[in-house]
Amino acid sequence: MQKNYRKTLNACYLGFITQAITANFAPLLFLKFHMDYHIPMGQIALIPTAFFLTQLLVDVFCARFVDAIGYRRSVVISEIASGLGLAGLAVIPDLFSSPFTGILICVVIYAIGSGLIEVVVSPIVEACPFEHKDAVMSLLHSFYCWGSVGVILVSTVFFAVFGIESWRILACAWALIPLFNIWNFATCPIERLTEEGKGMTIGALFKTPLFWLAIVLMICAGASELSMAQWASAYTEAALGFSKTVGDLSGPCLFAVTMGISRVIYGKHGAKMNLRNYMIGSGILCLCCYLLASLSANPVPGLIGCIFCGFSVGIMWPGTISIVSPRLPQGGTALFALLAMAGDLGGAFGPSLVGTVTQQTGDNLQAGMLVGSIFPMALVVALLLLNKQRFRKDIRS
Repeated sequence: MQKNYRKTLNACYLGFITQAITANFAPLLFLKFHMDYHIPMGQIALIPTAFFLTQLLVDVFCARFVDAIGYRRSVVISEIASGLGLAGLAVIPDLFSSPFTGILICVVIYAIGSGLIEVVVSPIVEACPFEHKDAVMSLLHSFYCWGSVGVILVSTVFFAVFGIESWRILACAWALIPLFNIWNFATCPIERLTEEGKGMTIGALFKTPLFWLAIVLMICAGASELSMAQWASAYTEAALGFSKTVGDLSGPCLFAVTMGISRVIYGKHGAKMNLRNYMIGSGILCLCCYLLASLSANPVPGLIGCIFCGFSVGIMWPGTISIVSPRLPQGGTALFALLAMAGDLGGAFGPSLVGTVTQQTGDNLQAGMLVGSIFPMALVVALLLLNKQRFRKDIRS
């Protein structure tokens, strides 16, 4: 019987939507946690730290052990952990004398699921016999963007209609998506990227110049995306004086929309485009958006730069994967795991650098954004280096 790889692709789409839910739902409740559970804001700030740190640890774990566990088991575990962690938010915090402990337990559980999704879903799609895999990969990653938009919009409407006091019901409702997707991943066809025992070791990857260039690209991609995304809400509130709700919708939400549009465009028309040139153009556009947000005296152009930065960073993460994976076909799961780790490192370091510079310049967020412009600049330089002789040797090998 002919294998239905479309079912595999649909399961992977829901996988990235699941990752978007785990990354974006809890931050919408930070103020609610602070008020209801009397958790200090300093502790609230540890929630995203715990989320991303857990993902980093999962990335490292996956580089060593996922091939032994298998893609199917790993991705099913990812959906189980994501669903249980999200549903647990509605119950577990109330079981502890310190609700913050219960929240962190749930965050770590669904962050394990999110980390596994991040590492395993891309190689599952890469191993499927699709044509124009770079376009397929871009379209796949767009579902993270649409998931982010959906979480923000649906949650905002739900809270407006039923009140934020009903957040536990919504947490359980969001958990149904990964729990439903367990069946999809358990029954869809899943292939291996490399034959067992034939993939490159971590040591072999470390000896490959192209691998290190890919690490730089992923760090810059993660930093370029999240430095703007995580500060977009604060920027729109501070620069334009919008309310929290309007600021979230006009900043992070529209950022995610334009990022998704970028990935869909390449997903639909990527076969006719040169991926490296598209990424170079996106990097230049990203640099212009950062400069517009940081140097404009008028807040409206700054907001435009903030929003269209989402379009410019859309191709960076999936594009890097698509450039590197066919050039290192024996990289296997270790390659995808280490690339994901590099992207997460950039996503952790970039916003932190912007925040530190902002604080040191008297809460001048534009100064922080200006320093953040180094990341798209470095990405463009790294892409231009792909023409160098030593990287062409890796490509031929």
